[in-house]
Amino acid sequence: MDSLNLRTKVITEINLVPPDKLEELYNLIHYFRLGVESSKVSLNQTMQFAGCWNDMSDEIFANFNEEISTRRQQAFLGRRSDEASFD
Repeated sequence: MDSLNLRTKVITEINLVPPDKLEELYNLIHYFRLGVESSKVSLNQTMQFAGCWNDMSDEIFANFNEEISTRRQQAFLGRRSDEASFD
């Protein structure tokens, strides 16, 4: 369904809402729109980091990737020894 047709259907439905329920509907639409806008901002902030490792040489990136893997293994190794056994 195209955007114009869908917008027309939404407006038609809004016109059928009883006047005493319009404030509730407005609040719903308003907060929905704000949520959509804030998620776009969040995505844009996240995407600023996309490709930030493009200028790394393959050797530096490989070392970096290996270091991350080693640090994760060390971090989880400590957690596993702290866990209680349920046997």
